[in-house]
Amino acid sequence: MNTSPLAFLKGHGTENDFVIVPDPDNVIDLPASAVARLCDRRAGIGGDGVLHAVRSAAHPEAKGMAGEAEWFMDYRNSDGSIAEMCGNGVRVFAAYLERAGLVEPGDLAVATRGGVKKVHLAKGGEVTVSMGRALLPEESVTVTVDGRSWPARNVNMGNPHAVAFVADLDHAGELRSVPPFAPSDVYPDGVNIEFVVDRGPGHVAMRVHERGAGETRSCGTGACAVAVAAARRDGVDPAVTGTPATYTVDLPGGTLVITEYPDGQIEMTGPAVIVAEGVIEPSLLTG
Repeated sequence: MNTSPLAFLKGHGTENDFVIVPDPDNVIDLPASAVARLCDRRAGIGGDGVLHAVRSAAHPEAKGMAGEAEWFMDYRNSDGSIAEMCGNGVRVFAAYLERAGLVEPGDLAVATRGGVKKVHLAKGGEVTVSMGRALLPEESVTVTVDGRSWPARNVNMGNPHAVAFVADLDHAGELRSVPPFAPSDVYPDGVNIEFVVDRGPGHVAMRVHERGAGETRSCGTGACAVAVAAARRDGVDPAVTGTPATYTVDLPGGTLVITEYPDGQIEMTGPAVIVAEGVIEPSLLTG
């Protein structure tokens, strides 16, 4: 067991916050219980998730991507569960790599469980991530909160989303627990649920319950799913029109700009901030 203090950083993307654990050689044991303790906002460091920074070649899940991306974002939700992707997390992960001197501003690639993501680090803090293509499964669900029900669009951004358009964001309720949805077998591994209102042409606002984390201040893949769902609701499909579609998405923690291109590729642009760094006492990981 490692008894030496371990380095960490803290960062956020539109106030979706993360504990960053640098571990190039993948030697730190991070069971779910340790991740949950790190993310505890009273007894730990506090965060919506953990960004475990590992060289792709050193991680069994990322070795196959090592030729495309040197670094693997081993992402964990705040309850310790593993997630395929986190859009805000990728931006913060890239900001960490730059701060640590591991990459230069400009273009880079980051390996994730949702595939290799292309990232552009602009001078000044804005980060653009190529999020891949959205899948639109035919299955739909109904989401219910406090006696109100809405149909939700099924969107997969490498992780599952259910997007419901509502009249008022307060109708989403407290969002600490998972809003009931049916049929439940559409999302056997859980789902991120977004509640969306219109703010104007090409402009929406949202709240989200993130699988394994509860309500968060922002969700990057969720914002992408919302933009795609809003475009289809508005009768816009860039693959048909040949013209990119851009939506501004307001979240409790800030604003993201999402663009879907005719080839289906989706880009997300927003800030990424590193706010602190320090050391973790090993006892926090071991309980």
